[in-house]
Amino acid sequence: MRIRGLRTPATVFLAAGLLISGCSAGSSTAGASMAALAALPRATPQELSPYYGQKLSWRECGVPGFECSTMKAPLDYAKPDGEAIKLAVSRKKATGPGKRLGSLLVNPGGPGGSAIGYLQSYAALGYPEEVRAQYDMAAVDPRGVARSEPVTCLDGKQMDAYTQTDITPDDQSETAELSDSFKKFAAGCEKHSGEVLPHVSTVEAARDMDILRSALGDEKLSYVGASYGTFLGATYAGLYPDRVGRLVLDGAMDPSLPARRMNRDQTAGFETAFQSFAKDCVGRSDCPLGTKSEADAGKRLKSLFGDLDRGPIPTGDSDGRKLGEALATTGVIAAMYDEAAWPQLRTALTAAIKDKDGAGLLSLSDSYYERDGDGTYANLMFANAAVNCLDLPPAFATADDVKKSLPDFEKASPIFGEGLAWASLNCSYWPVKATGEPHRIEADGAAPIVVVGTTRDPATPYRWAEALADQLSSGKLLTYEGDGHTAYGRGSKCVDSAINEYLLEGKAPDDGKRCSQG
Repeated sequence: MRIRGLRTPATVFLAAGLLISGCSAGSSTAGASMAALAALPRATPQELSPYYGQKLSWRECGVPGFECSTMKAPLDYAKPDGEAIKLAVSRKKATGPGKRLGSLLVNPGGPGGSAIGYLQSYAALGYPEEVRAQYDMAAVDPRGVARSEPVTCLDGKQMDAYTQTDITPDDQSETAELSDSFKKFAAGCEKHSGEVLPHVSTVEAARDMDILRSALGDEKLSYVGASYGTFLGATYAGLYPDRVGRLVLDGAMDPSLPARRMNRDQTAGFETAFQSFAKDCVGRSDCPLGTKSEADAGKRLKSLFGDLDRGPIPTGDSDGRKLGEALATTGVIAAMYDEAAWPQLRTALTAAIKDKDGAGLLSLSDSYYERDGDGTYANLMFANAAVNCLDLPPAFATADDVKKSLPDFEKASPIFGEGLAWASLNCSYWPVKATGEPHRIEADGAAPIVVVGTTRDPATPYRWAEALADQLSSGKLLTYEGDGHTAYGRGSKCVDSAINEYLLEGKAPDDGKRCSQG
């Protein structure tokens, strides 16, 4: 499973591990007794001075208006005198007029989403003009991601096989096949990226952001993070509360949850999102899932998945791939991230059900996996697993553990529960032991931090935003009553104006402010 905030028609999590891959029972907020992330010393350690004192050499990078550079950070912060890792950085200078407010870092989520890709294709072009006028829009690809010494695991053909593996095993043989696919994935990561795998945690990525803040000449960090980017931003705040500028955490995560609980919550989130889609669909005469009720639509979709499990259908794919249950499930989940993708999903489902043509759902799945037409994959799925499996202990230790939890996951989602429970097994075979644990983030002493939650968010359930805002000593909860993943820039003038006022004037919205679309 993974969480994403990328601005594409189809963005989702799934077979890579959990947004955070794998961990409590009980309420969505941790008890006060749970340890909070400890702040680092205010003074920069002498051994890190060379990194904090580095000067970035900017150059043109093939995208008009953007500059690119490379910064260095310790591969291992416990051994700052050791090997360094090179991280890709990009920015677009403030366009003016108006007072320059410094740099505004952005991160789209994942983990594994390219922040530079997001910056150059959306944020530095599509954020409100007044924000871009006063901020240098900037991004760094986190360690192990995209341009920053990317984690590599499998080649294109191996990934094709991995993404088509049956995620709802019916017997011991299919269970063994699924487990073997996770083992091969993990072994490939260790083989090709073994040196970097122990050092791609969210804590390390947050420390890298502080080095970048210094290199950009900013006293405090201003930042907009979506989805997993909220965990990265909140982690920064917890480590460096005195350096928090204006932080927006949109589509928030709850760092106090263990992987199993997080996976189950996400499963319920996608069920909620599907019910919204189904309600819209059954009101249309051409709904491929019928026109009776949301419940009937769910049964028909589940039936489609069962049919595809027994017999995949043609897609016209040049590599001969057919649409089975695994790819179809990914395609449907992908469209849950944004209601703008619902028409595309209706068309794809119509073709699959009526014409036995799986091309539409395969296209949605490929968009999610970032698979190009030539059969190559971006490193998103590799980095996603690497970060997730390091940040939290695995959700399940064995296949038997998954089987015991199936009723709980299927209760959360009769449609997606079984597949997402099994997808949570991947970190069990990871070659590097997790270094993180569930924890609270309080960031005591930080300036006001805006936490944004969407009431029917499929990937980051609304109660996670409530939990994070409650944990943060200066958290201000901004609620968007609507569908889709994240809220900023998705059509609510109320949300956008509140965030813009905060970014431009430093005035945070009142805690508990609620907005709707339009």
